[in-house]
Amino acid sequence: MGAVHPRVLGYLGRALSLEFSAVQQYMTQASLVELWGDVDSATRFRRETVEEMQHAERLVQRMLALGVAPAASQLRPVAHAADLVGLLRLNLALENDLIHHYAEAVRFCVLVGDGANEALFRSLWKDEQHHGEDLGAWLRSLGSSPNPLMDRATF
Repeated sequence: MGAVHPRVLGYLGRALSLEFSAVQQYMTQASLVELWGDVDSATRFRRETVEEMQHAERLVQRMLALGVAPAASQLRPVAHAADLVGLLRLNLALENDLIHHYAEAVRFCVLVGDGANEALFRSLWKDEQHHGEDLGAWLRSLGSSPNPLMDRATF
């Protein structure tokens, strides 16, 4: 494999940080909604955790193949809300950040003629678009108003 543009390496590192941020957020939210007694939502959040971890693994594998030490150095703090609707809105915002990041990375790879990394970023972009669509549909299925606030474990 030839030399990789430093900006592509930057996109890989930022993507890893965003994916691990998503893992951390979904994992925490799964435990939180389980405390609320919402086992179905906890299960969904755990599935999202696994999918985001798989994305992170793909990024780590690519970075290692390029001879770069993976480092997710800019994890975001977990976003929290008082109800499921609020959590989903926060998650949708994080997914949108991932979507925009991958779209930008794809555009740059096309610009510099880096087909291998373009393919990786394009695949992850499509996955995140699907995640965003699924979250949007889940949010719409709950209606526009949040559930009444009750005494719940929050952080």
